[in-house]
Amino acid sequence: MHPLDQAHLSRLPSSVARPGYDRTRVRAGIAHIGVGGFHRAHQAIYTDRALARPGQEGWGVCGINLLPQDAAMAAAMKKQDGLYTVSEMAPDGSHVSRVVECMVEYLYAPENPEAVLAKLSHPDIRIVSLTITEGGYLLDEQGKFNRQHPTVAHDLANPGSPQGVFGFLVGALERRRKAGVKPFTVMSCDNLRHNGAQARRAVVAFARARNPELAAWIEREVAFPNGMVDRITPATDDIARQKLRELTQVDDSAPVICEDFIQWVLEDDFRNGRPEWDAVGVMFTKDVSPYEEAKIRLLNATHTMLSYPAYLAGLRKVDDALHDPLFFNYLRGFLDHDAGVWLESLPGLEIPAYKDKLLERFGNRAVGDQLARLCMDGGSKIPGFLLPTVHAILENGRPYHRIAFFLAAYDRYLKGTDEKGQLHTINEPNARHLLEPVMESNSPMTLIQLEEVVGSKISEHQGFVDLYLRLRNQIDEQGVVATLKSLDPARETPLSARA
Repeated sequence: MHPLDQAHLSRLPSSVARPGYDRTRVRAGIAHIGVGGFHRAHQAIYTDRALARPGQEGWGVCGINLLPQDAAMAAAMKKQDGLYTVSEMAPDGSHVSRVVECMVEYLYAPENPEAVLAKLSHPDIRIVSLTITEGGYLLDEQGKFNRQHPTVAHDLANPGSPQGVFGFLVGALERRRKAGVKPFTVMSCDNLRHNGAQARRAVVAFARARNPELAAWIEREVAFPNGMVDRITPATDDIARQKLRELTQVDDSAPVICEDFIQWVLEDDFRNGRPEWDAVGVMFTKDVSPYEEAKIRLLNATHTMLSYPAYLAGLRKVDDALHDPLFFNYLRGFLDHDAGVWLESLPGLEIPAYKDKLLERFGNRAVGDQLARLCMDGGSKIPGFLLPTVHAILENGRPYHRIAFFLAAYDRYLKGTDEKGQLHTINEPNARHLLEPVMESNSPMTLIQLEEVVGSKISEHQGFVDLYLRLRNQIDEQGVVATLKSLDPARETPLSARA
């Protein structure tokens, strides 16, 4: 087994691809907050490609983690000098494993918040990118920033030792402003509509609470490009970690497994420079909104639609669910008759082919994505991923039986056991305070009256409420599979077209 660190980098087996640049010449020009599997399989891959081009040595990455639960990642990145392997798995079972070398520095904020502030304040850092999850921006459905969040309250009271992402971003921007250093670009890589605009809203709201003049400067001077990111990257559990070690023959404490598909569409709004990502596969566009809309309404929403029903039925892997005709047809119906109805093809993204490709990707046996991963943070995902489609369905008189079934399954999932009585962890890091009344309630109405999660239109639609309550009761009495089988195919006819 080959050790993985800078000293042993040149001795890795030839079967593990390397990017082909001199890592010792690279310095960090990007700071990335939220070093997890997705960043390391996506943005870091494009950056690794760019660093192999001449003159790109100033665009290495400084990885940063902020949370106590990131301690294991911090230990691995320090031990391995920021190196790790990515194994890209194709549906036919073939794979490519590579070592990623772009993360030339790493900082763990709980150990030394000042070091993070100092790094973000340094002129070399010209982009700060984020993967902090959909709920990490602390914005409600109306776009209002949650100033009462404990981390926000702490950081406003303790600007010299922040804990949260906005405390660090605004603290560093304030230092740069005072020192006359050009601000960095803030680049969200999370699955949010208008993720750059959402990041701007949150950063400016935090800054306004701290210093209105600073907030005005940020609004005027800091770029927040929108982007659409796409690559299925399962969590790497101990079983997968051992499998990847055997596959690569590399003793990697933090390997990544992902699909072979990768996509990034990005607005070219970088006022302090950027890597040559456009030369290595990133699509730049003036308006990323339609690409975001297509990806979120199709890929992310379909993942969410699958998650709770399949998990309750006893399935644990996404590919197993996609190879079950019942769940495959449920998702095919959602793509064709619910989410896909409102979308048009774009340059580089043909909607019919994209839908077909999604189902192929979800069914990739070599990736083996976990349903438990998809079940995380539903209270934050549902408003962004599903509600725009739900509202369009209700406003246009289209069938809503799949949505009603999904919400009935989500309400059942929030009771904390699957249909076999096995306990599961309800992982809602951002919306748990909203969902606790649902978890404790004996009434299924509690969920669909929770406007912060499901909006206000569902509870006002009596036909939807009646169907939801019937399906919720049927799930209790007959189970998810029998309930899903009972959904009437004739409902595909829009309500307004029925006699």
